[in-house]
Amino acid sequence: MSVNGKTVLITGAARGIGQEAARIFAAAGANVVAADINDCSQTVELVGKEGGKALAVELDVTDAASALAAVEQAVGEFGRLDALINNAALYGALRGGRFDAIAEADWDASMNVNVKGIWNCCKAAVPAIRQQGGGSIVNISSLAATFGMPFSLHYTTSKAAVIGLTRGLARELGRDNIRVNAIAPSAVLTEGTKEFFADKTEVALKTVKAGQALQRNLEAVDVTGAMTWLVSDDSRFVTGQTIAVDGGTVFH
Repeated sequence: MSVNGKTVLITGAARGIGQEAARIFAAAGANVVAADINDCSQTVELVGKEGGKALAVELDVTDAASALAAVEQAVGEFGRLDALINNAALYGALRGGRFDAIAEADWDASMNVNVKGIWNCCKAAVPAIRQQGGGSIVNISSLAATFGMPFSLHYTTSKAAVIGLTRGLARELGRDNIRVNAIAPSAVLTEGTKEFFADKTEVALKTVKAGQALQRNLEAVDVTGAMTWLVSDDSRFVTGQTIAVDGGTVFH
């Protein structure tokens, strides 16, 4: 699954899945653009220690101008853009609860970051990817959407929208040889998961694990294999798909 020489822009790369993806892609020879609204210097340092190349850029996915600036910096540094991984999402900062008790501001913020944010980044990145003759976009959905997670309807709905966005965009961009796929992981052992479930984290992770065919909790590194495959040319005839990386919770 060669990604050597490809330039990959990863949103939400300051920590968690995004940071691990930056490390893995850089170790495989890709030029990594670590983008986040938070400081990505730790990610760049981690990549550098392993001999990889990474550029940190500030990115607010809810701002179309910020997304365009991030892509321009990526192309300016590495001369090309081959792939976009839309990993940034509002998760840990959200508060769950019954659907009719969710704050309207939380609902709007979830849609703004998790859905509009991907739209903004795709609009910014597609012209640069198209210029290379094609490439790959990988959107991060969630088990919340494929299973139907209760008591977090704002997050669940936003991640379901990511699947619809992926399918529609795959049809639009096929003529440009740009593939668009999604990954739907179960609860990953990250800071965001701990923040979202708070004092119920241990119980939540135990419940998730109990529903899986593979009896262990997902780690960030478990997601990056599917990411690498979807960015590599090994998946060159795969588009519009949502790959469940959930230990065998939802079978498609």
